[in-house]
Amino acid sequence: MNKTVNQKAWFLVLPVLVLVAFSAVIPLMTVVNYSVQDTFGNNIFYWVGLEWFEEILNSERIHNALGRQIIFTSIIMLIEIPLGIFIALQMPKKNGLWSSLCLVLIALPLLIPWNVVGTIWQIFGRIDIGLLGYSLNALGIDYNYVQNPLHAWITIIVMDVWHWTSLVVLLCYAGLQSIPDAYYQAAKIDQASRINIFRYIELPKMAGVLLIASLLRFMDSFMIYTEPFVLTGGGPGNVTTFLSIDLVKMAIGQFDLGPAAAFSLMYFLVILLISWVFFTVMTNLDKKEGV
Repeated sequence: MNKTVNQKAWFLVLPVLVLVAFSAVIPLMTVVNYSVQDTFGNNIFYWVGLEWFEEILNSERIHNALGRQIIFTSIIMLIEIPLGIFIALQMPKKNGLWSSLCLVLIALPLLIPWNVVGTIWQIFGRIDIGLLGYSLNALGIDYNYVQNPLHAWITIIVMDVWHWTSLVVLLCYAGLQSIPDAYYQAAKIDQASRINIFRYIELPKMAGVLLIASLLRFMDSFMIYTEPFVLTGGGPGNVTTFLSIDLVKMAIGQFDLGPAAAFSLMYFLVILLISWVFFTVMTNLDKKEGV
C-alpha cells in the first residue's frame, strides 16, 4: 500500500530558517567579508586576503588578552565546579518546603541581568559608599579594585562565582535527584563511607550534568564581557581586558573593522572547537552508560 507523503509541514519551518538567516548567517557572512578586505571609507573595499588573520596571530596585544582569558576561565572553572558540587551535596534530598526554599535562594543570582550584576558589584566594592569596600578599608585592608590589579581580579572572580555557581548547583542537584534510593540503601547495608558513596554512586551519576555545567561555564566565562566591562572597564590599565573587551575596543573604539572581523572569526572557531570536544566527550559518555 502506497502512502502519500505530505511535504507541507516544511512550510512551518520556513519562518525559523528565515529568522536564523537574518540573525546569524547573513551577519556571519558580513564578518567574513570584512575579514578579507580593507576599506578607506565611502563603502569602497580592497582585497587583502589573510593579512588581518596574520596580524591577529602575531599581535602581542591579542596574546596578552588570550593569556588573561585562559587564566580567568581556568580559575572560574576550578572554583565553581567543585563549589557547585559541594553545595548541591549539602542541599536536602527530599522534596519539600525546605528544598524548594533552597532552590529558590540558589537560583536568585541567575535571574539578575549581566549589566545589573556588574553595576551591583561596582557599587558594592566602592570604598566610599560600597559595603564591601568601606568595610575592608575600615578593617585596615587597603582595598581598591579601581587602582589595584590584584583587587580588580579578585573582585571580578568573586562576582562571577557569586553569579554563576548557582547554575552548577542546580545541574548537580538535578543529577543527584535522579539517583534511586536503592543505591543509597545498598551502600548503607555495605557500610560504605561517605567518600565512597560520593565516588562510586553520586559522582558517576553526575558525570553527564557536570560535563554540561563545564561546557556552559567554559563558554560563558570565555566570552565574558558585560560584568567586567561595567565593573572595571578592562582596567586598571589592561589587566582585566579579556578577549571580548579587546574585540569591542578594536571594532568600536578604534573602528578597525578588518582586524576585528578576523579576530571575531578566530574567537568563534576556538569556542566552537572546544565546545565540540565537550560534546564528543558527552556523547561517548552517554554511549558507555547505555551499554
